[in-house]
Amino acid sequence: MTLSTQLKLNSPALWLGAACLCLHLLTNSDYGVFRDELYFIICGRHLAFGYVDQPPMVPWIAAAAQSAFGVALTPLRLAPALAMTTTVALTCVYARLLGGGRYAQWLAGLCALFGPALLVDGLLLSTDMLQPLTWLGCSLALTRLAQTGDERWWLAFGACVGLSLTSKYLIAFYLIGLAVGVVATPLRKSLARPWIYAGAAIALALAAPNLGWQASHGWPFLEIGRVGSAGKNTAFSPLGFTAQQILMVGPVSAIVWGAGLFWFARPGADARLRAIPIAYFVMVVIFFSAHGKPYYLAPIYPTLFASGGIMWETWLRRPAFRAVAAGVIAIAGLAVLPMALPVLTPESFVRYARALGMAPAPMEHGAQSVLPQYFADMFGWREMAAEVARVYRSLPESERADAVFFGRNYGEAAAIDVYGPEYGGPQAISGHNNYFLWGPRGFKGSTVITVGDGPAALAKNFANVEVAGHIASRYAMPRETDLPVYILRRPKRQLDELWSALKHYD
Repeated sequence: MTLSTQLKLNSPALWLGAACLCLHLLTNSDYGVFRDELYFIICGRHLAFGYVDQPPMVPWIAAAAQSAFGVALTPLRLAPALAMTTTVALTCVYARLLGGGRYAQWLAGLCALFGPALLVDGLLLSTDMLQPLTWLGCSLALTRLAQTGDERWWLAFGACVGLSLTSKYLIAFYLIGLAVGVVATPLRKSLARPWIYAGAAIALALAAPNLGWQASHGWPFLEIGRVGSAGKNTAFSPLGFTAQQILMVGPVSAIVWGAGLFWFARPGADARLRAIPIAYFVMVVIFFSAHGKPYYLAPIYPTLFASGGIMWETWLRRPAFRAVAAGVIAIAGLAVLPMALPVLTPESFVRYARALGMAPAPMEHGAQSVLPQYFADMFGWREMAAEVARVYRSLPESERADAVFFGRNYGEAAAIDVYGPEYGGPQAISGHNNYFLWGPRGFKGSTVITVGDGPAALAKNFANVEVAGHIASRYAMPRETDLPVYILRRPKRQLDELWSALKHYD
């Protein structure tokens, strides 16, 4: 039976996939556009095969959606909803391919449906949206190779890797882990055959345009990675990192993915598939040592849910026990659902999170909002654009021609570029990430509008610093709210002379 036939006939895959799609379509239009989504829209308007901090796929999708539908959230976020729907359905299918019955499929699919990190991946148009699906595709290809002995499955593996690399580079760490697993298991026999290299060629062909762009720009993504590991990202203790893995995909579901690791490594298991748990532990060591964000491991968990579902199907023989276990997974998933999807008002969320005692740990240093960062960064951008536009329109007409907004980061700059035209605001520039490459856009800097930084810092480059407005948004990140809006005049140097010093990749 082919994979497509299994997917059509497999009722757990169909029902849970449909539930996933409905869930996201019903909730993804609440709150506002996320900081990175605004940035992706602007990146996509500057059509290229790459950007400082990501491959091209997501910016292209974002710009196309915004061009067709404006900033309507449902069409903007349709791609991640579809990707996660497919991930949930394929998790059920993968459990079946591994030998699981209907219960294993239901259990695995429920875990994938309600995993908090996976819910967020299905909510936001982000570079993470394809990672769970493509990593699961790689696991499936390795499993079919082991089951059939057909080395041509390396071609499918390579296609999954190449597709993944068009959205994010994260799968490179899965490849490192799997490389160790291949050498340590009978899969190393593939190294003497051509198909694994043909698969690598497919992956490289799909990734080549972006890799060429990165090479031509001096590999800026590596600089961003160094900044993250050197201090931007939160450093967790071993216990803290482990706790984040448990919380990230659901505290109750941890007993399923933990059993999944055991299933692959158990006595009598196919030794070739032990490459998967080996890859998992290699990545744990890499991400912990390099201060990687805990959610970097999230894409591996659908694979482990599938194998874990089989393990629990073996352990739980009585229907009543099985029903209780599935019910606990579903109830726990519904309980944490508001922590991942904007199903509550901000006020209700704050009360709910406090009642559960489940405030998410910050992934980066800095002050935090009462909302988790992925919610807080959906607030404040329209207010910022409206206030900046008001200040801009208050300028004498003679100043407006060369007036520009300078954003301290790409979120601020993108908010002005996306929302500003609605309010008659200025264009935006920034030294952050890809905005740095776009330069000052011909502006001299005779009049600059900016937010946040204190007058003393701004006075280093401008002789006249005037407070002209104020931005406030209750639920935005602290660094983006309760800020003065400044008008800067009489520059001591023109923008193009300052530009190289304004660069920051992080």
